[in-house]
Amino acid sequence: MSVLQVLHIPDERLRKVAKPVEEVNAEIQRIVDDMFETMYAEKGIGLAATQVDIHQRIIVIDVSENRDERLVLINPELLEKSGETGIEEGCLSIPEQRALVPRAEKVKIRALDRDGKPFELEADGLLAICIGLRLGNGKYCTLRLFFNQV
Repeated sequence: MSVLQVLHIPDERLRKVAKPVEEVNAEIQRIVDDMFETMYAEKGIGLAATQVDIHQRIIVIDVSENRDERLVLINPELLEKSGETGIEEGCLSIPEQRALVPRAEKVKIRALDRDGKPFELEADGLLAICIGLRLGNGKYCTLRLFFNQV
């Protein structure tokens, strides 16, 4: 596994629209593993592939205290959201900055896992907030809403 370079604002590559993953194969799995390695090295709880200059719809998340509950979202789709909450968030692509951003209190998503198997997930609390930041508007992984708050 490798630690990848995290892009920082104002790098325009962060604004690129991520494309769907066409096939989950060994290369995609390596990217997922490298993204986790990078996220842990940077002490983050979530990372979108766009943040490491890979413009595919891949998100990795681990909000657990022991850093042992990996969540992989490939081609995630937002199915439902409800309520409103927010915490002061940080972003690995915007070091040293935090912002209070409104997020859905609960989300339901559909995605593929690291092996390409489809699943649905209902999340609330910190996990829902982290998914909301990484998922953007549900169509692609961007940091647009966070950018606008900082």
